[in-house]
Amino acid sequence: MNHATTSQPATTARRRFMRGIAVGAMCLSGLAQAQTAATKIMVGFPPGGGTDAIARILADKLKDQLGTPVVVENKAGAGGQIAAQTLKAAPADGTTLFLSHDHTVSILPLVVKNPGFDPARDFVAVGGFATFVNALALSGGTPAKSVPEYVNWVRSQGTGKSTVGVPAPASVPEFLVKMIGQKYKLDLQSAPYRGSAPMMGDMLGNQIAAGTGSIPDFIENHKSGKIRVVAVMGTARQAILPDVPTFSELGLTGFEDLPYYGLFAPAGTPVATIDKISAALAKVVALPEVHDRLTAMGLTVGYMTAQQLSTREQAYSRTWARIIKDSGFVAQ
Repeated sequence: MNHATTSQPATTARRRFMRGIAVGAMCLSGLAQAQTAATKIMVGFPPGGGTDAIARILADKLKDQLGTPVVVENKAGAGGQIAAQTLKAAPADGTTLFLSHDHTVSILPLVVKNPGFDPARDFVAVGGFATFVNALALSGGTPAKSVPEYVNWVRSQGTGKSTVGVPAPASVPEFLVKMIGQKYKLDLQSAPYRGSAPMMGDMLGNQIAAGTGSIPDFIENHKSGKIRVVAVMGTARQAILPDVPTFSELGLTGFEDLPYYGLFAPAGTPVATIDKISAALAKVVALPEVHDRLTAMGLTVGYMTAQQLSTREQAYSRTWARIIKDSGFVAQ
C-alpha cells in the first residue's frame, strides 16, 4: 500500500519528464527545419530551356550564400503567367522567388487583359543579373545562311509564306516575326510554343524553318551547327556571335532596348530579407565560374540592385507599351 502510494508520484514525474523531452525535441526539430527551409526559385518555362538552365546555375551557388537548400521549380505555361500568379499568392517571407526575363514581368501585362497579377502591386524586385538579346535562327534543314538568303528562300516557296516558332505568344519574339514579315513583305506565321525547349525540338527536327528567341535558347545548337543564328537584336554585335549582324544593320530598327533577367519576390517581403537575397545574388554573379558560364550562354552579365532592376523593368515596359500600341496589337 505504502509502496503504491510512493511510486505513483514518481511515475507521474517520469511521464512529465519524458513529455518535456518530447516537446523539447519537437521544438528543436521545428527550429532546425525553419533554419534549413528550402528557398524555391520558380521558372515559368519547362526544363531544358535557357531560363531553366540559368536558374539552376544560380541555385547551385545561392545555397552556399544563403545557407539553405535552393531548389528550382518549373511552373510552365502561358509564357510564365502561371508562375507569376503563383508568386503573387506565395508567402512574403523570402522562401519563394521568381526568376524571370522581360516577357512575363514587362510584356504580359501589356498584351493580356487579365493576367492575374500586377507587377507594380504584387511583386518586389530582388536583383538583376544580366541582359540578353533575342535573335532569328534558322533550322538545319533550311538552306539559307543569312537573312537575305532566308527572305529569298521564303519567296521561292511560291506563296511567300513560312512558319516561325516563338517561345511564347504575344512576346517580343512574336513582334519581331511580325516586323520581319512587314519589312520584307513576307507572310510569316508565328507558331507559339510553351517555352523554348519544345520550339527547339521542332527546329532540330526541321518541323519549322525558323525560330525567334533569346541567345541562351540557341547558342549551344548554333555552336554545334544544328541551327544557324542569322541576326540579333541590340545596338552592337554580340561578342559570342561576332559574325552575326544586328537587325539594325539590316535596316530593321526598334529592337535596341535589351531585355533583362532578374529575381522577384512577393510584395510585402521584408526589406531585410530582400537585401539578404540580393547581396547573395551579387556574390554569386561575381563568381568567375558563374560569370563565365552565363557569358558562354550569350548573356551580358552585370548585377543590378533591387532598385536598379525595378527602374529598368518600368522603363522597358514603357518602351514596349509604345511599340505594341503602334503595331496595332489589341490585348487579348
